[in-house]
Amino acid sequence: MNDQNLMEKIVSLAKRRGFVFPGSEIYGGLAGTFDYGPMGVLLKENIENLWLRMFRDDRDDMYGVDATILMNPKVWEASGHVAGFSDPLVECKKCHVRERPDILIARVHVGKALMLPADSSKQFELLKKEKIPCPIGGEHEWAEPRQFNMMFRTHAGAMEDESAVVYLRPETAGGIFMNYKNVIDSIHPKLPFGIAQIGKAFRNEIAPRDFIFRLRELSQMEVEYFVKPSEWQQAFEEWRKMMHLFAEAVGLPNGMVHELEVPDGDRAHYSKRTIDFEFDYPFGRKELWGLAYRTDFDLSAHQKGSGVSLEYLDEETKEKFVPHVIEPSLGVDRTVLAVLASAYREDDLGGETRTYLALSPKVAPVKAMVAPLLKNKPELVEKAREVREALKKVHPAIAWDDNGNVGKRYRRQDEIGTPFCITIDFDTLGENPELLDTVTLRHRDTGEQERLTVADVAERIKSAVA
Repeated sequence: MNDQNLMEKIVSLAKRRGFVFPGSEIYGGLAGTFDYGPMGVLLKENIENLWLRMFRDDRDDMYGVDATILMNPKVWEASGHVAGFSDPLVECKKCHVRERPDILIARVHVGKALMLPADSSKQFELLKKEKIPCPIGGEHEWAEPRQFNMMFRTHAGAMEDESAVVYLRPETAGGIFMNYKNVIDSIHPKLPFGIAQIGKAFRNEIAPRDFIFRLRELSQMEVEYFVKPSEWQQAFEEWRKMMHLFAEAVGLPNGMVHELEVPDGDRAHYSKRTIDFEFDYPFGRKELWGLAYRTDFDLSAHQKGSGVSLEYLDEETKEKFVPHVIEPSLGVDRTVLAVLASAYREDDLGGETRTYLALSPKVAPVKAMVAPLLKNKPELVEKAREVREALKKVHPAIAWDDNGNVGKRYRRQDEIGTPFCITIDFDTLGENPELLDTVTLRHRDTGEQERLTVADVAERIKSAVA
């Protein structure tokens, strides 16, 4: 299976089984927008909840906020987004199609390892040197690159002039920094401490692409961890290890996750050190998450812009200073795509080709499915519903499926990544006295089955999702 074929199969399965739908589909869609369906919502929430548990709830030094999407535009002026949150854009002089130069170059070099210069002017020189053609007009005459600000502008209130301009936030970090002082004043935490948030961000991407990899509306899981300036390296290493643990927890194979130390000149203006966590997607090795040492750039910029002191008072030393920040930033949608890509499987089972998702039970939308062997036998249905209710006390995500024969039920559950299927048959009811109150437990990855008591099945599920 080639990589393009794999990506097409993942996109097809995602729609067919209710994970991800194209946004506004009946009206032809809208580029860079996708909706999560019933299975996708559960997968996404399971990933988010696992992140909240590992990055916030299991720690004594973390606090949560839920900041607004719309903020005073001065927030984005102080952070540098109004002036600098932009991508280079080139325009075809013939048909006027607009695109990023690095995307045009990569399109011609599909499947090749590329080390593109970060500087857009150097990318443009490469574009001209290689005579990269326009994907629409076929020409290779490009206008000089210009910067395109990716923030969405709108207006707050009844007036639609410059005095009413606000922006949809391009990242969730800004809302965390806006609440740093509120957390200090209300909770009185001691350094080091962090603030965590999951929320929407909006970016007017020139060329949204690769399914849910590059979107105009996305979700982020972010931490801003505040430390003493002398302690940033220790905290950086701690969060680096935590991100690898999270990759393992959501089921990403270690060999598909890579660290890239971002060199000087390629880092964001606020960063003194950045590691990009990259993943081997079907369309190439691309950035999955980021870990940045933002120094005191943000708090100092907002302190200057607002005129409000954002210094931290160390009660023991009586020293006042602006804390430095470590930022582990994880894209929800890119994580969902990485999980789907790494879990997609095809094999032969029982003489038939089978598609399944080898999802970690921790993130699988459904943990187990319960079904009666025959749905027209009331005694089997009643017992199956009794078993399901017992198992739902272990975990609520226990599905019911009595549609079609058992084999078709298994195939449906395989495609949504359900780890276990439990079938209630006549032996459960005592047709074979030795098997009374036992059920058939089928394992997704192997298709193997075993006979267990309901109590044993409950323990299996409990252990798998812990």
